[in-house]
Amino acid sequence: MKKLKKKVYLIPIVICLIGILLLGYYFFMDSFSKVEETTYVYIDDNDNIDSVCAKLSPIANAHAMMAFQTMARHGGYAEKIRTGRYAIVHGENTITIYRHLKNGHQEPVMLTIPESRTTDRLAGALGKKLMMDSTALAICLKDNDFCQRWGYDTTTIACMFVPNTYEVYWNTTIEHLMDRMQKEHQRFWNNERQAKAQAIGLSPNEVCTMASIIDEETANNAEKPMIAGMYLNRLKTGMPLQADPTIKFAMQDFALRRIYHDMLTYNSPYNTYQNIGLPPGPIKIASVAGIDAVLNRVNHDYLYMCAKEDFSGTHNFAKTYSEHLKNAAKYSKALNERGIK
Repeated sequence: MKKLKKKVYLIPIVICLIGILLLGYYFFMDSFSKVEETTYVYIDDNDNIDSVCAKLSPIANAHAMMAFQTMARHGGYAEKIRTGRYAIVHGENTITIYRHLKNGHQEPVMLTIPESRTTDRLAGALGKKLMMDSTALAICLKDNDFCQRWGYDTTTIACMFVPNTYEVYWNTTIEHLMDRMQKEHQRFWNNERQAKAQAIGLSPNEVCTMASIIDEETANNAEKPMIAGMYLNRLKTGMPLQADPTIKFAMQDFALRRIYHDMLTYNSPYNTYQNIGLPPGPIKIASVAGIDAVLNRVNHDYLYMCAKEDFSGTHNFAKTYSEHLKNAAKYSKALNERGIK
């Protein structure tokens, strides 16, 4: 009889031990994710506990999901959900995943700044990569007061963005992004680059402006220092830059394949046929290759260039206007033969 009573007493203990082992397995031992590869969950500021669980459910083992919901319910996660991009790594247990989400231990994204032609396009591209509202960013970049907080205005703010790839958090704010871009800009414009800019009599913003024109003239990086030398020669002599890409920017018509004479009188401070010197700011986010081409320009006596008639993307250079007219005639003939208008 005593043995029977002992067995009866042991049953709940055994059940408790089994329950503890199962809980330990679900919370600490078994993988939360049923997916072999690492997956990412994006939690934004509109999410609540139900939507977070909906995003996790396709990834999680059923029992692990139940364990997560239990911890979320009793651990206060539902009251303070942190936005971010979170890695769900196969093999990590439920409590590890829960802690990452609750404490905001997110994974950064690799953000590449595109060589956008307008700040609207830049904002749109960044809005696709980050949690921030692209419309809000576009409005900020068109606000002089906002731009002046970082030492720019709406015509020069594009100079601050250096088109490299950066590790940033997906839920970064507009202000934090701008702070980061300013730091990266300062890192890029080191003593060597600043000294080279000073040697040619240009500020970093002016270098970026010229580089943006050169980038639009050619995709051939090897030729860019030659073009830079030509434009610098024009600046020194007080000759208008007469850069066709500035007409496209002024008219905001980037599909133009041919610039006609009547377009050259378009009223805009960006029209380098009508205005001597550089335009007010870049006509796109200048590439690193374009910037370095200006800083390391080729010294020569050319004042003119015209796209080659073979459509190779390179140019014929000329020292005299008469020579340039011959090059222009060859290119015009090639355009006509191809029916390009």
